Amino acid sequence: MLAEKISGTLVGLWLLLPEHLRLGTWDLLTAWTGCRDANAIEPRLALQMVHESALCVNGVRQQRTLRQKGFETLNGLPFVATDHAIHQLLDQHTIAEAESLQLALGQVRQARGHFPGHFVLLDPHRIVTWSKRQVQLKKKSNRSATVSKMLQTFFAIDGESGQPLTIGIGSSSVTITQATLPLIARLEKVLPTKALLIGDTEHFTLELLNHFATHPKFSILLPAPQRQSLLQQIAAMKFKRLWAGYAVAEGKYQLADHQAIRLLGQRTGETQDTYTYKPFVTTCKKSAADLMTLVFPERWNIEEFFNCESTLGWNRASTLNLNIRFGRLSMALMAQAACYELRKKLPGGIKNWTAESLARKLFNGIDGDIRVKNDTIIVTFYNAPEANALREHYENLPQKLEAEGVDPKVPWLYNFKVDFRFK
Repeated sequence: MLAEKISGTLVGLWLLLPEHLRLGTWDLLTAWTGCRDANAIEPRLALQMVHESALCVNGVRQQRTLRQKGFETLNGLPFVATDHAIHQLLDQHTIAEAESLQLALGQVRQARGHFPGHFVLLDPHRIVTWSKRQVQLKKKSNRSATVSKMLQTFFAIDGESGQPLTIGIGSSSVTITQATLPLIARLEKVLPTKALLIGDTEHFTLELLNHFATHPKFSILLPAPQRQSLLQQIAAMKFKRLWAGYAVAEGKYQLADHQAIRLLGQRTGETQDTYTYKPFVTTCKKSAADLMTLVFPERWNIEEFFNCESTLGWNRASTLNLNIRFGRLSMALMAQAACYELRKKLPGGIKNWTAESLARKLFNGIDGDIRVKNDTIIVTFYNAPEANALREHYENLPQKLEAEGVDPKVPWLYNFKVDFRFK
């Protein structure tokens, strides 16, 4: 295929290739598949899943249109693998193996500075599924009027960079405590320093509060349920007025074994008949005013993350085979990491595109050709947006990678180097 040259509209996806080399994607995928042979097909099938996620591909009909445009060649394959082949590969690997893959990726990203790590956002993200299995029905959110079959995912996202640290998974019957404790154990291995974890009301369970009350590394900040007893306790506290219509107070929330953590109260309203109260609990030592006015509002960054990135594969679930679904989620996590590295090199107008826009306008919207010259695959773009900005980072790519200490030979492309041209 390379000898005959390839023309197509998927050449933009090749911009992820140097980011894979920087992240060590091939090593991560060969470790996950257990295939160290340079000619093995399994890591290349896994790479196809990563690139499908980057393209926000959903469904067999879309996959059939990927052929003969440079997509299969980017994966080191002469074909686009079938759904059945991908299904078999995923079904051979366990949730524990996908967790190990996520942990290794998280440690690489931490070393590359993707996670400032001062505070982490925890969020249970429920995905509607059309599985035929009998499962417990749940609401997608508290605002939902109906219940449905759900796949539960549990995200931990860096609150400053907005980058996902790790993901958990469970059937619709798994509890928030059962899902969160393993997530925290992985976070301990990714983040080298202390951090404040910010959850929502669902994380307010006695087991989790007891866990954080004595945790040596992480502290927690949670909004508490607005139970009558808590609201009465807060109303009796001595409030400090910060500005018109807003005041804060602090007390103690008693846990088991005579432990107590901080109970924070937020009061809005200017007169007694208009007061409304909102309770929080925390094991953090920062002032109540800072926690409620500066720190907790950052939790909404997680909504921005899902609005921008969920189309990578976190907004759909066709099966509740957890091995298969968690493998897919982990491949989407790798695609997101490569896209994040790419975004840092894109000009301002493009780097803020959603994942879907990036897939449609950059990865699947540029005409070009792919050919071989000596030991290098040359990828030529004919109508790239902001070509001058891209040229700065991608022309003479082998020399740029060598200057960073990265081997420019691409192992899944049989040690060819790759370079780019913009016309």
